[in-house]
Amino acid sequence: MSIQQDNISKLVERRASALLGGGPDRIEAQHKKGKMTARERIAMLLDEGSFEEFDMFVQHRCTNFGMEKQHFDGDGVVTGCGTIDGRLVYIFAQDFTVSGGSLSKTMSEKICKVMDMAVRNGAPCIGLNDSGGARIQEGIDALAGYGEIFERNILSSGVVPQISGIFGPCAGGAVYSPALTDFTLMVKNTSYMFLTGPAVVKSVTGEVVTQEELGGAVVHASKSGVAHFAANSEEEGLSTIKKLLSFIPQNNMEEAPIRPTDDPVYRTDDFLNEIVPDNPNKAYDMYYVVRSIVDDGEFFEIHKDFAKNIIVGFAHMNGRSVGIVANQPNMLAGVLDVNASRKAARFVRFCDAFNIPLVTLVDVPGFLCGTQQEYSAIITNGAKLLYAYGEATVPKVTVTLRKSYGGAHIVMSCKQLRGDLNYAWPSSEIAVMGADGAVNVLYAKDMKAAENPEDALQIRARKKKEYEDLFSNPYQAAQKGYIDDVIEPRNTRFRVIRALEQLACKKQDIPAKKHDNLPL
Repeated sequence: MSIQQDNISKLVERRASALLGGGPDRIEAQHKKGKMTARERIAMLLDEGSFEEFDMFVQHRCTNFGMEKQHFDGDGVVTGCGTIDGRLVYIFAQDFTVSGGSLSKTMSEKICKVMDMAVRNGAPCIGLNDSGGARIQEGIDALAGYGEIFERNILSSGVVPQISGIFGPCAGGAVYSPALTDFTLMVKNTSYMFLTGPAVVKSVTGEVVTQEELGGAVVHASKSGVAHFAANSEEEGLSTIKKLLSFIPQNNMEEAPIRPTDDPVYRTDDFLNEIVPDNPNKAYDMYYVVRSIVDDGEFFEIHKDFAKNIIVGFAHMNGRSVGIVANQPNMLAGVLDVNASRKAARFVRFCDAFNIPLVTLVDVPGFLCGTQQEYSAIITNGAKLLYAYGEATVPKVTVTLRKSYGGAHIVMSCKQLRGDLNYAWPSSEIAVMGADGAVNVLYAKDMKAAENPEDALQIRARKKKEYEDLFSNPYQAAQKGYIDDVIEPRNTRFRVIRALEQLACKKQDIPAKKHDNLPL
């Protein structure tokens, strides 16, 4: 055998060893937990044969606690690039079979390299997390590695899309990288995120809690809002990431890919003419409206289990990607609260950062009242949504379906927050408050001065009718130019699409500044 052939043989052997990560036994242990390996996840996510791996032969440099005696090529993370539906992405996947996926300084360097390449080459960056946290043997070097990753998450924000998949443990400082990315997906029963684990919680607070109860996928998808998606399996999780990418652009200088559709632009839906109940206190399901107006009835919801009183997600309209924000009358009457405001504000800012037009469907009676909301800073959190809409320069089309009262009217992409085209259905009511509340304020003295209760009731009924005639319709707002047109509900789809086509080349700037000071 020649020297060259011998060198090639050694390369092939070393590459084969690196592909096994921590070895067959640890791979088997991973499978017994119902989890895939890092390389298996990458293979399932990317187009077949497209993965180009970087730094396969990197090894840690730690000499503490006997670490110099054990080395694995790749050192616990697989990094590289590939394509999803033909589009370039950069990816890193932590390998739990090597030292529990714990982060070393060399691991962080590998991760930082692909994050830098993603920004430099204008492509999304996907991180698949499955790690026991910082590698304790490396001490401050591991912490420095996390800091380097976090800094790149921050600098990449709004430049390229960042997506985190949690496919196992993610604890301590490791949780902050996913928290800094645009979207986070977790897998039920096999992934969890928390700053301190159940043992520490018990020792400090005395509270007994399981990993799943403390930081499982369901908890973070429904209660904290940390996770945008909770998948039933790893396969479903990876498929969700693929679907998400189909709605968003490669970077902040491009537009999302266009998806051809046979759904006619001028399609009408007579059902919409009847969907709003005659009784203003009766609920209806906003999902019917959303699916009626978007292409082929397909709506990709974000945060579907969190703050259900508002709906956010992606769809296509005439083949172009749009972000949908809609109040949900079926849940808490569609009021805005702390969580709904945070949820919608974050989504609006993502869409604005990546050139995705916003379609807002409004039916909001106001903000949720009470001490719990006030103590939880509903003022500041409501201001986040107001700020997000007011700052956004992408095309913004708003349709008011029924109620739009008080401060909540302003927050939901009104004309004064630089809404481009604001439409209203004939059933819409745009006012400071509803008729009952308004009469109680405006005519309290008159009703109190009435000679008997019957007279007070008559005064109340008469004044309520006057208020309803004035404000329980969209025409006061339309007369002042705050509503651009009152439209027939059945025509909503083609009116919104025509508005978006008109706004396709919209140019709007914000005053020069170092950065804004969002009310956090």
